[in-house]
Amino acid sequence: MQGRSPQLSMELNRLLLLTSFLLHMKAGRASPTRLVCDTRLIQKYIGEAKDMEKKVSQCQVLPPLSCPIVLPLVDFSLQQWRTKTNETKQQEILCDLALLVGAVAEAQRQVTQECTGRQLSQLYRHANSFLLLLQTFGREAGPQEPGCSPRSMEQTRITGIFLTYRQLVQGKLRFFFHDLAKDSCEHGQGGGRDPPPRTW
Repeated sequence: MQGRSPQLSMELNRLLLLTSFLLHMKAGRASPTRLVCDTRLIQKYIGEAKDMEKKVSQCQVLPPLSCPIVLPLVDFSLQQWRTKTNETKQQEILCDLALLVGAVAEAQRQVTQECTGRQLSQLYRHANSFLLLLQTFGREAGPQEPGCSPRSMEQTRITGIFLTYRQLVQGKLRFFFHDLAKDSCEHGQGGGRDPPPRTW
């Protein structure tokens, strides 16, 4: 029992944060975008993405997937990113997340090893949470452009899925939250006025 305490504590903290987020969204007039003012939220997700990537690398070595999965290419030029509107950035991330969530689900169908399957389930929950979060922003901003055509690649290695997710959270999502904070947060509340530090 004692050996499980740190993992249980981490999961309870994550659930508490998610519950707080959901209650905040249901608070009537409260805007979901205010959540980006607390920079601890995105930093927590970055930490969890790194943790999942580390844990899956410690699982038993798996052979390549029998059927390749399609992952989004999430690298980006910061200079080009800054020229885009928040709506365009949001739609781009939504497309990346939708493709990633589908890839995780496909990998889950192919993997039978318990350790890797457990990490994939956790990754699916986290990526899907971000997808719902971004869709909530979309409902406030209005209808989004239909259809997605993100840049993509085929992948047969499980570790590539976790790498893609970590890069997406650490890159586009982090900068998007920063951009929303600049528009939504009051002075002294967001930490959104200064550029986010590079952590990759």
